[in-house]
Amino acid sequence: MPVAHLPDRAVLELSGEDRIAFLQGLVSNDVATGAPVWAALLTPQGKWQADFFVVPVEGSLLLDVEAGQAEAVQARLLRFRLRSKVGVRARPELAVTAGWDVPAPPGAFADPRLPEAGWRLLSDAPPEADGADYEAHRLRLGLPGGSHDLEEGQSILLEAGFDELRGVSWTKGCYMGQELTARTRYRGLVKRRLVPVRVEGALPPRGTPVLREGVEVGEMRSGQGGRGMAVLRLAALRGEGALRCGDAVLHPEVPQWMRLPEAADA
Repeated sequence: MPVAHLPDRAVLELSGEDRIAFLQGLVSNDVATGAPVWAALLTPQGKWQADFFVVPVEGSLLLDVEAGQAEAVQARLLRFRLRSKVGVRARPELAVTAGWDVPAPPGAFADPRLPEAGWRLLSDAPPEADGADYEAHRLRLGLPGGSHDLEEGQSILLEAGFDELRGVSWTKGCYMGQELTARTRYRGLVKRRLVPVRVEGALPPRGTPVLREGVEVGEMRSGQGGRGMAVLRLAALRGEGALRCGDAVLHPEVPQWMRLPEAADA
């Protein structure tokens, strides 16, 4: 079904006259455009902590965030509030719905990452369909799935496609973690990528090492059925030989949106 309720998502609301300037100094994308964006909250060292959609509505900003991270995101935002005139509260009455390959209903916004990703809606009337179909849709497109695919305090944005998927602004002012993110881009320091994989065999648990001829070249992340996401060294995407992960063999399927360098070191 191309419409699904996402029970693993939650909604936070930022209110107050300083809400835009406050968030602008914290997240990776430009929230002052007036359009919905996908953005990440980083450590001062530029490592991923959380990502969410920022949706402007009248008088506030709504954050479509991973439910398991909502409380921590709220606490982090409040910690940085200082004298800013900003309020942060949970909106448990709002549910997140995603749709694709069907017309968007009133109030929905286009997923800013990819046109193929479809639309999202924050409302108090979710459909009965669960998120399993959306998970298959996400994996097919190769979209990162928050904490299912990234490691808090460890992952860097450009490994997970935040540049190609419009999750980083290179023209806005400073934000927390900007220096490492910019240096990674301009110096070409990315040596591995989060990529979708076809799984031949039993789906390996998250964290299972990926091996080629006995040498570790990556790690399994999220998955469902015969598809998943894995972090792989760039050289492993070009070399020959099976990529073994537990009892399975992984077949990388690099999506069209992903830009890889022409050559990579092992």
